[in-house]
Amino acid sequence: MANVLPMRTPAETALIERFKAEQSSLPGAVEARAEAFARFEKSGLPSRRVEAYHYTDLRNLMREAAPAITARPEPRAPEKHHLLIENGVYLGGDAPEGILVLPLAEALREGRVALGAAMGAASDIVVDLNTALCRDGIYVRVDTVVEAPLFIGFAETLGNAASVMPRVVVEVAAGAALTLVELHAGPDGIAYQKNAVVELILGDGAKVEHIRINEGGDKALMLSTLAVKLGAEAELMSLGLVSGGEVSRHQVFVTYAGENAKIDLRGATMIKGRQHADNTLVVDHAVPNGVSRELFRNVIDDEAQGVFQGRIIVRPHAQKTDGQMASNAVLLSDGAGMANKPELEIFADDVVCAHGATSGALDENQLFYLMARGLPRSEAEALLVEAFLGETLDAVSNDGLREVLAERISRWLEARAR
Repeated sequence: MANVLPMRTPAETALIERFKAEQSSLPGAVEARAEAFARFEKSGLPSRRVEAYHYTDLRNLMREAAPAITARPEPRAPEKHHLLIENGVYLGGDAPEGILVLPLAEALREGRVALGAAMGAASDIVVDLNTALCRDGIYVRVDTVVEAPLFIGFAETLGNAASVMPRVVVEVAAGAALTLVELHAGPDGIAYQKNAVVELILGDGAKVEHIRINEGGDKALMLSTLAVKLGAEAELMSLGLVSGGEVSRHQVFVTYAGENAKIDLRGATMIKGRQHADNTLVVDHAVPNGVSRELFRNVIDDEAQGVFQGRIIVRPHAQKTDGQMASNAVLLSDGAGMANKPELEIFADDVVCAHGATSGALDENQLFYLMARGLPRSEAEALLVEAFLGETLDAVSNDGLREVLAERISRWLEARAR
């Protein structure tokens, strides 16, 4: 019987041809790239038939693949403690003392880094696509407690539709600490495609505070992944603030590799118009005594659609696991929609795990109370929304960063009021 090959979309065909044309010139990680490409070639882009992509049908949303960028951006003078990736290329920067920074292409050629080391047992086609085709990004090594935040700017300065696939790998040694801030921005009116992957590898007792701000262009398809591997007693707080992109999907994969590790994952999503924003999590408690907290808040206006998929896995030997997950959405219009799908997969018996999800409108009684004291409805709504989203910011320890995030929430609300 002849083999029946799946019908390729134009995007899948273009990506397969691109890898075959570029394979020999891609820096390092030859085996990892070949394995990742083989998985992509076999399965193609994930459709709604793939459970993890049921609400974000990437095969349908990405019918055409934008061409890769060939021109290298001009170097810029770096801001203090800022590293810059422009159009997928690392242009340099200034890092706080105690941090080693190299272009990812150089680190790959030298064999300093293995792509996918933070993914654990997780597998994802979007990550495979980045692994196969990424050309550049940043390798960061932290061996001490770094007090000042490190900012990584992911900037797209495009005049036409194009695709970028940057990768960042951050290794934080045992006992070291880092605050890492990602800033994603791009032009409006251009349908660029972005697939960015950040890997965090935390040694025993390492501590990382991670903040990601998505302010991508209004026609952009923005795919991003945070993959985390936790050593014993490591701690991670990660917060994602989403307001950009026509279609965005931010996915987080966490693997507990050592006991007594803790994570606090948070998200604040604000979308309007016909935006689509997907937050997807897989938290893998593979060892005992892990603690995980997930709190995601979504504010959705007009005909925008939000998605939350959170899965906590507790392996058979991961006793004493403590996992708590919550996703809450406020719908500001009749046309707004939210798909909430929290899941627990528990294969151990001595655990404390729970999840919950809610969707609804703002409380009319609270609105009436504020309006009765002279506030216009738009201002009353803004106050309630700020309080709703503000709870996600409580875990940010740096006062200045917390104020920056709060200001971005206020700015979104002001634009909505206009």
